[in-house]
Amino acid sequence: MIGAQLVKVLIIDDHEVVRLGVKQILEKALPHVELGEADTGHKGIAAVQRETWDLVIVDISLPDQSGLELLCELHSLVPNLPLMVLSLHTEEQYAVRAFRAGAMAYLTKQTVPEELAKAVTQVLAGRMYVTPSLGEYMASSLTKHPTRPGHHTLSEREFEVFVLLAQGQSVRHIAESLTLSIKTVSTYRARLLDKLQLTTTAELIRYALDHRLVE
Repeated sequence: MIGAQLVKVLIIDDHEVVRLGVKQILEKALPHVELGEADTGHKGIAAVQRETWDLVIVDISLPDQSGLELLCELHSLVPNLPLMVLSLHTEEQYAVRAFRAGAMAYLTKQTVPEELAKAVTQVLAGRMYVTPSLGEYMASSLTKHPTRPGHHTLSEREFEVFVLLAQGQSVRHIAESLTLSIKTVSTYRARLLDKLQLTTTAELIRYALDHRLVE
């Protein structure tokens, strides 16, 4: 357990009920904790630029940007700042990418309070935290796929477009939601099919389901 020093934790999540729940868990688990909140990535960046934090907890789905992009920005801005993710998305969907972006732990919002507190304590102590289920998934992936699956080679933007396509969203809708041109999204789609060695959107959807990237 963290000692008597003050620990400052910033929670970046657009749902107030989630921020409140995390605050209650951490106030109970840590004897001296000061908590900050931000409901967008932009506000989170501003908070990190404004003051020093011991830990930042980030959601993957934010209203103004991808949580993966935010992790990269925060890691670039303050390389030694401990980061962790608390997300609705399953570990299979985003955990590996989150670790690559600088996170030291990835937990889903179904995580029990005790495990969240344990993960926070371990990350504050400078150690990565991997859940048993994620450890099993990663070991299984290495066994089944000696080389990395194709989707691990995608850029963050390519992966974002990939997931939206796999969810059945149209090119036009994706362009509007990501503030991109239809031509740009079509280019991303063609690039995805080429990188994943697929030929149709239907095959892309099947690939995403087989790899548990969408639910």
